[in-house]
Amino acid sequence: MPIKTLRIPTADGHADAFAALPDGGGEHPGVLMYADGFGIRPVLREMARELAAHGYYVLVPNLFYRHGPAPVVELPEHIGEEDRPAVLARLMPMIEAHTAERTLRDADAYLTFLASRPEVAAGPVAVTGYCIGGLLAMRTAAAHPGQVAAVAAFHGPVGADGPDLFAKVTAQVHLGHAEGDLTPEALGALNQALDAAGVSHTSEIYPGTVHGFTMSDTDAFDASGLKLHWDRLLPLLDRTLGYG
Repeated sequence: MPIKTLRIPTADGHADAFAALPDGGGEHPGVLMYADGFGIRPVLREMARELAAHGYYVLVPNLFYRHGPAPVVELPEHIGEEDRPAVLARLMPMIEAHTAERTLRDADAYLTFLASRPEVAAGPVAVTGYCIGGLLAMRTAAAHPGQVAAVAAFHGPVGADGPDLFAKVTAQVHLGHAEGDLTPEALGALNQALDAAGVSHTSEIYPGTVHGFTMSDTDAFDASGLKLHWDRLLPLLDRTLGYG
């Protein structure tokens, strides 16, 4: 799948990004993919290519472009447990600076960019995200109910903004939680809040997983968890976008 390097104008400058496209040209439904806290790196390109192979134009922006182009910090080829503290110590100030207000300004720019691309079919888009990107995906869906038809978040703190956020979501939602992140009781409370807000959703704990299970360049990776992620994500996109 071809990869295009991009610069997207935003209210605060220009965000570096890349897009993965299906082979063969033509128009395809758009998917905005938010990276996890480690940001753009080879594993994100692999995942975007995999999704593009199913017929989608996949846009992956650098969440931390205000701090420089990706990668904003030097990352080891494999992020082991011994590496995480030092890497996170450098990333956490950037994650904490990425406020809800910044998220929404950037989301406006990313969705406007998708709508302008000749390779992107007219109509609704989907948003997916990993770790902190899962929360950004939910915020984006809540802010653009007429444009976002599906949102999927994996091992993400999707309830961090409280139930008021859910009340604004009209997209179909799938949430894939790490067993190490969420107790069954907490899952029940989250799903009750989604039900009360009228959100059409599936929300489940992926068995035997820990936070970050989708990322093959970390010690958290779980192959069965990643497969379940694709088994949930692809039908959601096919149902809501109809072109996959």
